[in-house]
Amino acid sequence: MADSDSSPVKKHLLVFLENRQPPKTFCPSEVARALSSDELQSECVQEWRQLMPRIRELAWEMRANGELEVLQRGEVIGDAVVSLDDLRGPIRIRRAQKEMANA
Repeated sequence: MADSDSSPVKKHLLVFLENRQPPKTFCPSEVARALSSDELQSECVQEWRQLMPRIRELAWEMRANGELEVLQRGEVIGDAVVSLDDLRGPIRIRRAQKEMANA
């Protein structure tokens, strides 16, 4: 797998964060589907679905750094002791609301 800071996955995730203004959200699958076949190959996968765990992990790390918010059922998953493994079902992502206030 490519270095997470220079990976196509992170680059596409950052583009989505830049282009979707809160409160608009996006699904992690939108990021995966945005990768070209060459980018998928560089991530050592054959299809976008194989990237879903990586995208969720990256989003979770970026959430911990305050870069984005992860939502489930329309609610922001706060700083409570919740691990990524505890999340079941679909999630949505958006730019952190505090960034919007500073923009």
